[in-house]
Amino acid sequence: MTIESFDDFLQAARTQILPQRLLFVFANAELPDDATPDQRAGFEAGRGGALVPLMCVDKSPGELQTFDALVQEAAQFGHTWSLVFAGAMSGSANSAPSSAQVETSLQAMVEAIKRGDVYRYLAFDRKGMPVVLE
Repeated sequence: MTIESFDDFLQAARTQILPQRLLFVFANAELPDDATPDQRAGFEAGRGGALVPLMCVDKSPGELQTFDALVQEAAQFGHTWSLVFAGAMSGSANSAPSSAQVETSLQAMVEAIKRGDVYRYLAFDRKGMPVVLE
């Protein structure tokens, strides 16, 4: 299945045989204090910067009906974000992943984003459209 929108991601999660937990990390790009003039110019033009995770949450596919619902929930926390990174983890045949497994995976996801190791996650913009990071 090709993921062309957040809704495609939700649909893919709902069709999995094993119970799923969807992992989300909301992030924003910031310019590091030691940025060069070229980096500053690129950032002002909408390129570059460092990804800063702001908040994270997990949901079952059944708890989340649309991207707009996720955006509305995120708005309650008052952070301005530009990207949401999404991942999924499977449970076993009889149960969803445990809370401890989910927390460990979310923290690993946050740390990976801080390092710029984002290629294993899907990234979506504020409209729910996939973003390819270079």
